[in-house]
Amino acid sequence: MLAFLVGLLYLVSGRTVRAQDATGSRFFCSAIPAGADPSCSFDPNGNRVQSTSPVEDELRNTILQLRETILQQKETIVSQQGTIKELNSKLSRCEAATEDTAGRSRGQSSRRKDYSKNTMGDLPRDPTETIDQLGKTMQGLKGRLENLEQQQLRANTSVAAAAGVGGNAVGPLPAELRELLKHRLGALEGQLLRKVAELEEEKSQLYNETAAHRQRTESTLTSLLERITELERSNNAFKSPEDFKVSLPLRTNYLYGRIKKSLPEMYAFTVCMWLKSSASPGIGTPFSYGVPGQANEIVLIEWGNNPIELLVNDKVAQLPLSVSDGRWHHICITWTTRDGFWEAYQDGERLGTGENLAPWHPIKPGGVIILGQEQDIVGGRFDATQAFVGELSQFNMWDRVLRPVDIMGMANCSSYMPGNVVPWIDTNVEVMGGASKAALEICEDLERIPRFQRGLLMSIEY
Repeated sequence: MLAFLVGLLYLVSGRTVRAQDATGSRFFCSAIPAGADPSCSFDPNGNRVQSTSPVEDELRNTILQLRETILQQKETIVSQQGTIKELNSKLSRCEAATEDTAGRSRGQSSRRKDYSKNTMGDLPRDPTETIDQLGKTMQGLKGRLENLEQQQLRANTSVAAAAGVGGNAVGPLPAELRELLKHRLGALEGQLLRKVAELEEEKSQLYNETAAHRQRTESTLTSLLERITELERSNNAFKSPEDFKVSLPLRTNYLYGRIKKSLPEMYAFTVCMWLKSSASPGIGTPFSYGVPGQANEIVLIEWGNNPIELLVNDKVAQLPLSVSDGRWHHICITWTTRDGFWEAYQDGERLGTGENLAPWHPIKPGGVIILGQEQDIVGGRFDATQAFVGELSQFNMWDRVLRPVDIMGMANCSSYMPGNVVPWIDTNVEVMGGASKAALEICEDLERIPRFQRGLLMSIEY
């Protein structure tokens, strides 16, 4: 600044000398006391003298104006330097924060740059150059700020992508990231659509399989119903209505036959049937009759290692019968309420008698007759261990005691007497749970054996 003032004074002095030469006047230089106004003249003793030249006054005014201008520019430059330093400090902190954010989003540590140094350098001393330099500096700062904004946008985008869908995006996503996200969303949508298609296909297959299974089941049931109806309604299936048998091949609690006709109140009865069984231990229950309040109204059973038993009103009598050899045997049981007298016949021969079996007890009406199962309640709750295994035919019941000659006639097939209470007729018997009915001409099968041999066999057995 001092050099600038000296040069300015030199220019003014040269200009004064040239003006003096032009007018022919002479000027004298005199010392000015320290602190004195240079616009005023002083004598050698330090006394102020009157200025004699208007040019000198003009020069003095010009110098003063320049001095004030320089002082003002100096103050402006100092103020601008402070502003620039403050901007540089803020810019350094912003760039450092941006670098830290970008480093965290990439998962890598990076060194922070030191922007605390003044990048402006020494300011030029010329005011015009200072203004130009300030403009250039402001343009540079503007460019750096725009660069920082772009870096901040990229960093925010990276952070949002790392944070997932829940992140908060600060600005619009770049085109590459938008394309990547669009591709990923398209792939996820495709996977979802494929999964939905697979589920729909599985559902359709399951529905088709279920429909086919239901159709097969319905077809099977329809065939069974048609067969049952045919067997029940067609008496032409057998040569005679009584020429059939009921087969119960398994010891279960669901195979049985049922007599559709019920019993009246009775004071005596006779039950006859043909049996064929080789089951052990015990053939089971050929038949049972249960009424409300008494499931064991009439029962014929061979259970376990016990002998064949007759139950009347849950009272028991043991019978001397043996039919578990796998051959057909004719069985007849008689009973009367008078003294509870009973008789047991096998193949036409009376093998045993007894009394005091539920004496004076009338057989109750309105019950259910079951073939092959023992009833714990009327018509149900069967026990597989008490089930009959084998075949039976010509189950007939009378409400009286038959004569021995009548029983012998049925046993040797010389006569046939249907029961007056329960006759053995195809339409009167229904089978359940897999039991079956089949044609059987028991007497014709026995007739193939000569009568004397058949009698000999019977006599050998007994």
